[in-house]
Amino acid sequence: MIGSTKTSRRRFLKRTAAMAAGTAAGPYVIPSGVLAAPGKAGANDRIGLAYIGTGRRAHQMIHDLKNLPSLPGECQIVAVSDIWLKKCHEYLKRYEGEVIKKKGGKYGIYQDYRKLLDDKSVDAVVVATTEHFRALPCIHACQAGKDVYAEKPLALTIREGRAIVNAVRKYKRVFQTGTQDRSHFRNRQAAEYVRNGRIGKVHTVICQNWASSRPYSDYKLPAEPVPEGLDWDTWCGQTEPVPFNMRIYRTYNNPGWHNLYRYSAGWMANAGSHALEKVQWALDTDDTGPVEVWAESKSFDAKVTYRYASGVVLKLEQSCAPAGGPPWKSDEKPEDKASCFGAIFVGDQGKLIEHRGRFNTKPIAISKEPIKDTDIRLYKSDNHVQNWIDCIKSREKCVANEEIGHRTLSVCQLGHIARQLGRKLRWDPEKEIFPGDDEANSYLERSQRAPYQLPDPV
Repeated sequence: MIGSTKTSRRRFLKRTAAMAAGTAAGPYVIPSGVLAAPGKAGANDRIGLAYIGTGRRAHQMIHDLKNLPSLPGECQIVAVSDIWLKKCHEYLKRYEGEVIKKKGGKYGIYQDYRKLLDDKSVDAVVVATTEHFRALPCIHACQAGKDVYAEKPLALTIREGRAIVNAVRKYKRVFQTGTQDRSHFRNRQAAEYVRNGRIGKVHTVICQNWASSRPYSDYKLPAEPVPEGLDWDTWCGQTEPVPFNMRIYRTYNNPGWHNLYRYSAGWMANAGSHALEKVQWALDTDDTGPVEVWAESKSFDAKVTYRYASGVVLKLEQSCAPAGGPPWKSDEKPEDKASCFGAIFVGDQGKLIEHRGRFNTKPIAISKEPIKDTDIRLYKSDNHVQNWIDCIKSREKCVANEEIGHRTLSVCQLGHIARQLGRKLRWDPEKEIFPGDDEANSYLERSQRAPYQLPDPV
């Protein structure tokens, strides 16, 4: 059952009241930050940013912030939140004096992200939580009037993704999905080459065969003591709690939550989000999706095939190494293979092989012909986070807005579902259902533990 917004909020706050003393720690004091100056915005004009989740991805994004032209002139980090409160303090301490500065030297530090959303200094949030705990903070942030940058994949299920889209639209928020390759010149150029027919009529696209997540029961994960200060019950969120084990809590720690079905769709959704968004972009299907999908067997790593209404066939079949490994076998030529975050577009006049931040064509002469001003030109963004900041000010759509993020999530999830069932499925991308297939439709959402149900309506 999906509870009402008021019920979910009241119950959530009630269950966290007992830890109120640790929920909002005393201000974290650092030296006074950036002041207004000629040509720079004053503190009252800056966008107050906050992080929900200060784990692995939040640390990686610091490097994005270091290259952000608008920090600290146009925006500043004012608050952080994490289920494990000590990580908030560690995060601020590690990066103070680099990119985390705030006039007055005080930050909001919260264990309950709901209290962060009540912080009047916060204008926009970066949601860098686990996959199974991403949709709810995104929706609650929209309800609180905050703009959102959310990591990919957007959610755990297709229904959650659509709920995020509905919330963004209802509350008129600015939303960016963290598929940063869409803000890279070469990836935009590759999509323009395909869109403008440089390789002729596209008939096939080939990507890596990313593995899906596996059941919790596939691993032996004995109970371990919960680290002091970590709220494990809340971390489990919508899922039924299991005994704590650090191999679950860590993202890729054999198996890590990322590879467990109850929390994630695995590499299919993680690496797949980057690559399949490139496919959707190049095929001009950002607002729709395939109409058929099938897996060759009922297996977490079965090869998957999709068919679009245009007749284009998308195949997930290339060899794909585990996390951190090479994306191709040693006896294969890299120039003939798409990277783990890329795709191969095959047309009747040539081929385009796209990687992260680069591409090549066969014949090579195809890439020698520049894109003209009279050709189809795509949304230009050269810095993904800066594009979000710019759109917060202009109230325009971001380069990887909520619908784009949701449709990419949907393609990933369709492959994930096909593997669960091991048979061909018809998909209606407009209604977002499997027509006449109750069994397949049951995978579009999951039962959710109170008080972590999605609000209905958003």
